Amino acid sequence: MSRVGKYPISIPSDVKIQLQGNSLQVEGPKGKLSRALPPLVQLDVSDTAIQVRRKDDSREARSMHGLTQRLVLNMVRGVHAGFTQVLEVIGVGYRAEPRGSALYLNLGYSHPIMFQLPPEVTAKVDRQTVITLESRDRQILGETAAMIRKLRPPEPYKGKGIKYTEEVLRRKAGKAAGAAGGG
Repeated sequence: MSRVGKYPISIPSDVKIQLQGNSLQVEGPKGKLSRALPPLVQLDVSDTAIQVRRKDDSREARSMHGLTQRLVLNMVRGVHAGFTQVLEVIGVGYRAEPRGSALYLNLGYSHPIMFQLPPEVTAKVDRQTVITLESRDRQILGETAAMIRKLRPPEPYKGKGIKYTEEVLRRKAGKAAGAAGGG
């Protein structure tokens, strides 16, 4: 039995679950999400909980058991409360500005970068250096945050760039001036 897959998923009172064949649709105050389920697992839906069960003990079914449980859990949490990801822009003159569904970033290049956000993701910017991304879909949120970070990843010497708030950077010591003392 999967250690993750055996846990039931509790359904909040404001979330509706519809299961039709191998398609799951979850609706809540933050919106709707749907996903096609793998044929090797089945869902037992009651009024207060969802239990993920596998149809047999094949290797593929065991590998999909815990994954499906987490995907369904993220769908329920996403439509109920949503997910957030916070990025920090570090560097002199580096800043971010939201304009409609786009994010304009000055990252030390000769031109500002316009990053078009997916329709499921919203962005807020505090103090021009803290970007807060929100979405009901955890996968799209993570991919969007990774694409924004990829525009200027943090460098190891001064730490300039875009980093996740919880990310810890390993800093390197710079070149020591005059330490070699050529002779």
